[in-house]
Amino acid sequence: MHSGKRVDVFDYVQEVMCKHPECELHIGCDSQNYRYHTVYVTTAVFRFPGQGAHVIYRKEKVPKITDLWTKLWGETERSVEFADQIASTTGIDIKQIDLDFNTDPSYPSHKLLSASTGYISSFGFQSSAKPNLLMAAWAANVLCH
Repeated sequence: MHSGKRVDVFDYVQEVMCKHPECELHIGCDSQNYRYHTVYVTTAVFRFPGQGAHVIYRKEKVPKITDLWTKLWGETERSVEFADQIASTTGIDIKQIDLDFNTDPSYPSHKLLSASTGYISSFGFQSSAKPNLLMAAWAANVLCH
């Protein structure tokens, strides 16, 4: 996740998936507020069954977003946009979009779960949320900090 090597996303996705057709592609996004800005990291995780994973990502800094709904909805939009671009450009199937939201109603992110999963499914993608395994959301979280 930390080589810093720049890649053409679409060529790279096609190359990896062609070499490893057993691989699953997961998309995720996370955000973190800092003093004056918000950082979004959107990830594509290539999951090699029984052999680990490989991550590519985009990091974006925007003016600070203090409204939780707006910040978290930005994660949903970035994930869907990235997944849709990859799928439409390469024809590669996206296994799922990982949401860094919680299914437990006691967490604030739960308020967006229904809207986000509906939005994602309207594009034809599957989604998953906590407490399930969320490789792409976990990688995005690590890269935000």
